[in-house]
Amino acid sequence: MRTRKEAPTVTTTQFTRLMRSEGMRGFTLMSPTLIYALLLLAIPIGVIITFSFWTQHYLDFDTTLTLKNYAIIWEKPIYQTLLFRSLIVAGTVTLVTVVLAYPIAYFVAFRVQDHKAIWIFLITIPFWTSYLLRIFAWKLVLGYDGLINSTLINLGLIDEPLSFILYNMNAVIVTLSHAWLPFAILPIYVSLEKIDRSLLEAATDLGDKPLMRFLRVTLPLSLPGVIAATLVVFIPTVGDYVTPKLVGGKDGVMIANFIQIQFGKANNWPLGAALAITAMVCVTAVAVSVAGFIKFIGSRIR
Repeated sequence: MRTRKEAPTVTTTQFTRLMRSEGMRGFTLMSPTLIYALLLLAIPIGVIITFSFWTQHYLDFDTTLTLKNYAIIWEKPIYQTLLFRSLIVAGTVTLVTVVLAYPIAYFVAFRVQDHKAIWIFLITIPFWTSYLLRIFAWKLVLGYDGLINSTLINLGLIDEPLSFILYNMNAVIVTLSHAWLPFAILPIYVSLEKIDRSLLEAATDLGDKPLMRFLRVTLPLSLPGVIAATLVVFIPTVGDYVTPKLVGGKDGVMIANFIQIQFGKANNWPLGAALAITAMVCVTAVAVSVAGFIKFIGSRIR
């Protein structure tokens, strides 16, 4: 006659061993950060997702779950146009900042021998001033009577102020690129600084010229920093609404401006939440695709 197997029980010794294990110690150290992230990130996002499935009726919310807000987004071309424009602007800003940041980070990592801390200090100086102050500074530079137009007119190169450098997408791209450039330099610099110099010496001993050494060794090993810089710049740029409002004009409006309007003047929080979730999903998809593409290019270079 078969006897039914008893369910295994956890003894006191096993429980004590589990609590003293390295994994449990790591989880204990991680718990405060995890709770902090849940309170400040997961819960607000959950609230926004919930709002996106509600509808607004004057000053009250209809909590009946519906996809009406998402249907409105994909039925009205204006929202699709703004989302596409925001992705284009963010992609252009990311490309410009990474292209400008890489040579600066490379110079500090490989060419500066002494006082690197001073160079890093100089890179972070823009953080000392208000973000709004930097935007207004660019308005003075790009304005109709600003530095660029005044200089060109005084030199006789133009007869009237240039109109394409302010209150359009060009002004938004220039201003955002300047604002986020330090954020792109730092992760690339850290990635370049960690490269083992003996690998470069080995490549030289094997006959690689400086260009091939850079393409085969330096660039692939620095791609984690490039990916980090890309994500750090691209993701928040899509959600920027202050810069487009101040220097973008009607041709520089982005999706974040409409989200702000829905939560503000329009008082339509559910539609604003649906716009935010849609933008977040699109940004995540594009960011993951770009990061995967960069890693693929790095593997092909090697």
